[in-house]
Amino acid sequence: MQVSENRLDKKDLAKYPFLKETKAFVSRMDVPLDSLIRAQSGVGVRIKESAAQRVRDSLGFTDFGLQPDIESVDDEILSYAVARMIVSCLNDRMIMDRLARYEAERAYHFLQTEAPAKKAYVAHSFGLDVDAVEMGVVFYVGLVATMKDPKWRLVNRDVRHGMVQISAEEYDELLRERIRVVIRSQLPLEIPGPIAIRLRPYADAVSVAYQEKILEQYGEVDEGSYPPCMEAIIRAVAEGTNIPHTARFSLTAFLHTIGLQEPQIVEVFARAPDFDISRTMYQVEHISGRGGTEYTPPGCQTMKTYGLCVNRDAVCKEIAHPLSYYKRKKKGRKKEISESAGQ
Repeated sequence: MQVSENRLDKKDLAKYPFLKETKAFVSRMDVPLDSLIRAQSGVGVRIKESAAQRVRDSLGFTDFGLQPDIESVDDEILSYAVARMIVSCLNDRMIMDRLARYEAERAYHFLQTEAPAKKAYVAHSFGLDVDAVEMGVVFYVGLVATMKDPKWRLVNRDVRHGMVQISAEEYDELLRERIRVVIRSQLPLEIPGPIAIRLRPYADAVSVAYQEKILEQYGEVDEGSYPPCMEAIIRAVAEGTNIPHTARFSLTAFLHTIGLQEPQIVEVFARAPDFDISRTMYQVEHISGRGGTEYTPPGCQTMKTYGLCVNRDAVCKEIAHPLSYYKRKKKGRKKEISESAGQ
């Protein structure tokens, strides 16, 4: 089922602001987008604040089913455009990832009750056909590469003559992932200097919100909650073992994510036999995002590939990422301390 692009109204563009028709709509507006961004009052400020809030919302998912109806389609469309500019100014991989996932989840929410023709058009815009019951293996494998549910693994799929069989419900999930991948692939945008200057206060506010979210998730650093793999790497360094680059990267990214400052991370490596403070500081700063890209620690499957998954315990069997281990173990330790204090 097809729908002509000229049958898409502004409310459709507000629901799916990543469609190519949105760019054409914005270019036809009476007030150019860059003029709105330069504005220091009125609609321009409202749009920038709305865009910054959109990014902050992406840092912690909300239940889209509880969201109010779209009140201003123009604001929704423009806030999406400016939100992409804000995260591009920050050029933080994690924040760009979260915005892309947020927008894909938001679109998925609207698509569940969308008219069939319009739903088909959105899917077609991303190279998918919602009426199809199969997908080429090569395209499928690339699409599900970052999807964690075992059901997406090719070995668990029904493959016939090079085509992966897909149910209608699964196609919706794959469309959501396709939207996320495409939105993420477009970031960061190249932002002209004058525009970046106008957006800097909003970008800084988002950065602060992100740091607060990390602190909320992980709280104060608790060494007693480190997963076995990270404890093993730290112990190896303390004993003077020359650890591989994969171990250095994994430990640095882990310690940075849970809240250690760069000098504290450098101190961890100080006992390494090949310790060089200048080189170590450079590597730590690079992994921590000083160069523009902030890295996250690898998941358990990758740690296994690296040969770094050691001393597995009962908690390890229930999680898929060292950060999940840390949060669960820390929560348990807090509960134990609280119960002991109450006795």
